[in-house]
Amino acid sequence: MEKKTIVVIGATGSQGKGVTNALVNQRAFHVRAVTRNPAIYSGSAHEAAKADLNDTDSLKNAFKNAYGVFAVTNFWEGADELAQGKNAVEAAKESGVQHFIWSTLPNVESISHGEFNVPHFTGKAKVDALVKSAGFKYHTFVQPPFYYQNLMGMLSAQPKDDGTIGWTLPIDPVKKVIHMSDINDLGKVVAGAFLQPDAVGNGGYLALATELNSFNDILAAFKANGKDYSFTQVPGDVFSTFFEGAKELTEMFGYFEKYTYMGPNSKTQINLAKQTAIGEFLSLEKWIEGGN
Repeated sequence: MEKKTIVVIGATGSQGKGVTNALVNQRAFHVRAVTRNPAIYSGSAHEAAKADLNDTDSLKNAFKNAYGVFAVTNFWEGADELAQGKNAVEAAKESGVQHFIWSTLPNVESISHGEFNVPHFTGKAKVDALVKSAGFKYHTFVQPPFYYQNLMGMLSAQPKDDGTIGWTLPIDPVKKVIHMSDINDLGKVVAGAFLQPDAVGNGGYLALATELNSFNDILAAFKANGKDYSFTQVPGDVFSTFFEGAKELTEMFGYFEKYTYMGPNSKTQINLAKQTAIGEFLSLEKWIEGGN
């Protein structure tokens, strides 16, 4: 029997790599990676196709004969996420895709009644309605967490004036409000969703959240592995001046403190992700033990 083709948008990014690897490892699907430059693609997908989320015709070509699509947009690349999400949905529908999985996040604007402005969350959430109304046979939403990898990348520890290395952020380090996971584990959730469409393909929300941590918990996990970091809490209005994009993060951390990363009443979505996933999730301590 010919394997169903799954197209992974953003296959070279943090989410897409994990999704591609998990799908390939399952051996149940033929995986087509979408990238702007397939000639230099070196990932694990069975094939690579050239497409751009800003070009609907290129997406239709990439989606030819595909059963499923995993779609994610990247706010930090300057993407108009609503426009790109719309393009992906329309191209997938026109191409006859049966199962569309959208990587979304909580709608901060709605949850906080406008108190916090976090476009890289809310912009993705606004695409949800387009996915729901498109008329796919199956559609599923996955919600990625605060990646462990952020602690070594975008939000890595920095040298401080007092000689320590650590984090200076506008969040109370005592509050357990940060839902966290190894981003590679999102692939286990997505693969499980494609394998169980009748269970989660009716608009189910699957929130990947291995742990709910405070920044003190994060410091303790690193300390248990011989890495001693410090933490300094600063007012949001001060942090907002530190670098371009800092205001966005100030709003995000303010939202976390009040509502948690995944928002209120997220236990059902978190449990559904765990039930659907094809494997166990990696703890923060085990991730650090692995050399991070």
